[in-house]
Amino acid sequence: MSQIGSYVCHKYYAVGDFMVARKFTVFLEPAEEGGFIVKCVELPVATQGETREEALKNIKEAIEGYLEVKTKLLDRKIKGEKAEVIVEAPSALLA
Repeated sequence: MSQIGSYVCHKYYAVGDFMVARKFTVFLEPAEEGGFIVKCVELPVATQGETREEALKNIKEAIEGYLEVKTKLLDRKIKGEKAEVIVEAPSALLA
């Protein structure tokens, strides 16, 4: 299957007592049986749709569901101090 384009999906999710915006990059591929397969680059999330619009709607819902479950699991498991790190990466990975 060949890549036919990418789309940035915005998602707002809770951090503490407020919501933050996050962009996710997804790739659309034509499905052999028709329609589209769409995969998120940053998360282990994929879905499909009969049209480009349906596939994008479905991936947004799948990302939202993944983040909701992940947030609930992290709330139960995480103990300790939160820290952020910055790393350098080749620009090709960020495009």
